[in-house]
Amino acid sequence: MNSRIKKIVKGMFEQFRHRKITEAELVQAESKAKNLGGYVGDFKLLIAMCRDAITGKYKMNSWNLSIIIATIIYVVSPVDAIPDFIIVSGWIDDVAVVAYAIRKLAEEIERYKVEKLNYETRD
Repeated sequence: MNSRIKKIVKGMFEQFRHRKITEAELVQAESKAKNLGGYVGDFKLLIAMCRDAITGKYKMNSWNLSIIIATIIYVVSPVDAIPDFIIVSGWIDDVAVVAYAIRKLAEEIERYKVEKLNYETRD
């Protein structure tokens, strides 16, 4: 990831540390996920983690939640490093932000998957 996007991402994570996200933004994120190429599944997992953290079904620290919220808001925002209306390249920055978040949250994602699997097998 180039240093410009990395700087933007780190600033976003700090900015959204205490930001609440709406259900409308989560729904919008789900509809935009299809534009993220190979990261569609990962992004949808971040959305699920966010929903579960907000509803109390999954506990995570506020910093990791802020990374997820910032990532989702970046993807749904019409104003970002490369505007989404620019065909193909408009989604490159979104993919880079999602990829960065996935790398930063690798341990949290694995913990979520294990907890989710354990929860589903109990039911």
